[in-house]
Order: sequence, then structure tokens, then C-alpha cells
Amino acid sequence: MPDLRATTLVDAPPRTVAAALLDTALLAGSVRGLGVRLAGGPLLHEGAELTGSVGPVTVTLVVTRADTTGVAAELVDGPLPRLALATDLRPTRGGTVVIDSVAWTSPGGPLGGLADVVVGRGLALKVLRARADAVARRSAQLLTARVVVGAAVVRDGLLLAQQRDYPADAAGRWELPGGRVEPGEDDRAAVVRECAEELGVAVTPGEQLGPDVPLRADLLLRVYAAELAGGEPEAKEHRAVRWVPPAEVDTLDWLPADRVLLPALRTLLTP
Repeated sequence: MPDLRATTLVDAPPRTVAAALLDTALLAGSVRGLGVRLAGGPLLHEGAELTGSVGPVTVTLVVTRADTTGVAAELVDGPLPRLALATDLRPTRGGTVVIDSVAWTSPGGPLGGLADVVVGRGLALKVLRARADAVARRSAQLLTARVVVGAAVVRDGLLLAQQRDYPADAAGRWELPGGRVEPGEDDRAAVVRECAEELGVAVTPGEQLGPDVPLRADLLLRVYAAELAGGEPEAKEHRAVRWVPPAEVDTLDWLPADRVLLPALRTLLTP
């Protein structure tokens, strides 16, 4: 089973590089050179399915990891017995080391062995290098992106969520409270202000949760844990608010950006 790796140093912090990796188009572009065409939602998240084709053959990949340590996906349906893609992040003083790897098991017989030699030593390495370059470019874009903050407010082991009322494509779906950081405003100050404006409550923000999440080329989401410090949440700008128990967090119809944070939210809610 071939296992190939390519390593590069990206001049950006791990959370920024992790945000770049969440872009589904980046992963789809990296495997296109292997003849694999993938499509999926705009953002990678744990459990997301990516479907596509290799020539006339249908393939399905499932994302097994998408967090501050990197991303990983495995083939669950396709022409190979096994295909695993992974990008791991290692922080250093000079930036973030990005380790891209691909491992696969070819069909048995002489043709399978020949494919390992030809693809493994040529095309796959070329694809990994191209992916590393794409990650570096996307990370550089996100370094100057504007920030939207979110608040993971917890009380008595329950998570506060709010239901969107508009626009039409988001109506009825759930998200964490928050909003854009104003020019010159600190992230945590924005969390406090947005929770007061949207919910009529006072909160005390803590540490950042999970990776930065790209919303657009020039905009990203950054979520902080927070504790309720005063007031009772009201749906001032949303259809509804509710306190969600840990067992129901995965069942809500979250907006794509918030769904990326579910592993971090589960950890936050674990006693």
C-alpha cells in the first residue's frame, strides 16, 4: 500500500491554515489531478460526504477529521480497496508545517503493482505539491480577512443556539450568536456587544474554539466559548432561541459554518 507525503512551511498560524483546509473546493481541486472529480457542500466538516467520479466510476469520500490539527478523508465507495487523504498541521516559530499525505491500496495483480509505481512516484507527488501551494495561497488570503465572531454560550451544561428567520436560504436553520467585528474592535469585545444586541444578555468570553472557518475569500468566522453573566436570552433578531442539551447538538440543522465547530462544541459540553 503506497503512502506518499509532501511537506511545506506556510507563513501563517495553524488556525488560519486550518481554515484554508476547510474549503471543499481546495480538496476537490487537489484530487482532480488524479482523475477524481468531487463535489460536496462549501465546507468540510466531520462526517461530510464528498461524491464524484473517476471516469465512469462513482466515488464517495467521507471526512473523518476537520479541526485545528488538519483534515482527513477516506474512500467509502470507489474503484480502490482503500484511499485515504490527510493534511496534518504542526506549529513552529516560523509558521505552520503542512504535511499532505495520500495512501491507497491498489487492486491485486500485475496491473495494480504497475499503477502503484506509475501513480505513486509521479502523479500523486505532483498533486500533493500542487495542493500545498494552494493551501499556502488560501492561507495568505485569510490572513487579511475580516472577522465574524460567534459565541458558544453555555449554562448548566446546555448550549445556546438561535434560529435564523432570514434570508430565505438560511431561514429555519440554527447558528451560534454573533456578528461582525467592527473596525478597531477586539474579538472578545465584539462577542460581548453582539450578544447584548442580539439576545439582550451579558456574557463573559473565554478561549477560541476550533479552527477559524472561512465564509468567503475575505471573511471568516471565529468562535469563542462564553458564559452567561446576566439576563435571559430573547430572540430579538431571530425566529427563536433555545438551550440545547449535549445529546441534541448534532441533530440540529446548523448552518454550514457552525456545523464545522460541532466536534469542538461536543468537547466544550463534555463534563
